[in-house]
Amino acid sequence: MIDPRFDPRRWLRSLFAPIDGPLALVVLAIVGFSTVVMVSASPERLGTLGMNVAVAFCTMWIAASVPPQRMMSVALPLYVLGVVLLIGVALFGDVSKGARRWLNIGVARIQPSELMKISMPLMLAWYFQTREGLIRGRDFLVAAGLLLVPVGLIAKQPDLGTAILVAAAGFYVLFFAGLAWRLILPVAVVGIVGISSIVAMGDTICKPDVQWPGLREYQKHRVCTLLDPTSDPLGKGFHIIQSTIAIGSGGVVGKGWGKGTQTHLDFLPERHTDFIFAVLTEEFGLAGALFLTVLYTLLILRGLVIAAGAPTLFSRLLAGALTLILFTYAFVNMGMVSGILPVVGVPLPFVSYGGTALVTLCLGVGMLMSICRHRRWASH
Repeated sequence: MIDPRFDPRRWLRSLFAPIDGPLALVVLAIVGFSTVVMVSASPERLGTLGMNVAVAFCTMWIAASVPPQRMMSVALPLYVLGVVLLIGVALFGDVSKGARRWLNIGVARIQPSELMKISMPLMLAWYFQTREGLIRGRDFLVAAGLLLVPVGLIAKQPDLGTAILVAAAGFYVLFFAGLAWRLILPVAVVGIVGISSIVAMGDTICKPDVQWPGLREYQKHRVCTLLDPTSDPLGKGFHIIQSTIAIGSGGVVGKGWGKGTQTHLDFLPERHTDFIFAVLTEEFGLAGALFLTVLYTLLILRGLVIAAGAPTLFSRLLAGALTLILFTYAFVNMGMVSGILPVVGVPLPFVSYGGTALVTLCLGVGMLMSICRHRRWASH
């Protein structure tokens, strides 16, 4: 029998109490739009997509229910576990498509690098929280060392896309913790000069007999293909050429849902994962791309508002880093699909098909919700 004292409205309020309304609405809008695109791009995956979304949203709710103090207590164990697993991948990992990224633990195969996308900002935010009021230059050196260990292990797999995301997550924590501009600007200048030199000398350094120190051959090919996709139009340059054709052919309002020729004539590779933005722009045009960009902008602005109002250094650093990670995902994916960045295998957040990435992103959003919720409690 139903307890007569049971109040369904109170129960619903308690159920949704951990959820931040603005964040949830924006994420739902992005996932809803992505589902429409996915039905066109790869309708046979719709059932699995629904399962992935359900698991991801449950993960988001659980994360939103966990207080930031509890997150802080697991930061160090999660980081150590992630590094140990990455070392395990380097020693015993399964090789697939020339990369050693997976670790077989008996009951399942896991990709430990995904864990570092969350545990890295957690770890650095915890570290700076322990040094609050006493942060000095050497603390940034220690933090940089903590960051470089997993980034180096991930890059060695090789998995440049994930290494970039983990490195970005750690850098954002360092930046929000007060990393001096005199240290950031020289690195930025070197990067700009290096990129400009590669563009200017592309014809010379992209010759087959020229070796690029520190990079594998396929990474060199990705950069050279970005500079001139037509140098290998049926091989290395095929992805970029077809995706830019799809984006350009969409025009202002697109060809219409389900009417993308590049998509449905199988010219567009990886159309349900890394290159789904090309599907979106071909069928919904510039208007669809701008709509998605507005949703991402709202998501990032809400995250920054939460970070600005967080009550502790740990939660401020974590919220800021998690928010800018979302920006990095979107910027890198849109850039590589549009042909202005090398192809590095970074999914479009909440849009690309893939359960692991979706769960990781929703975990991060749930942590933002937790920080927002406990900020409100702290103010009462």
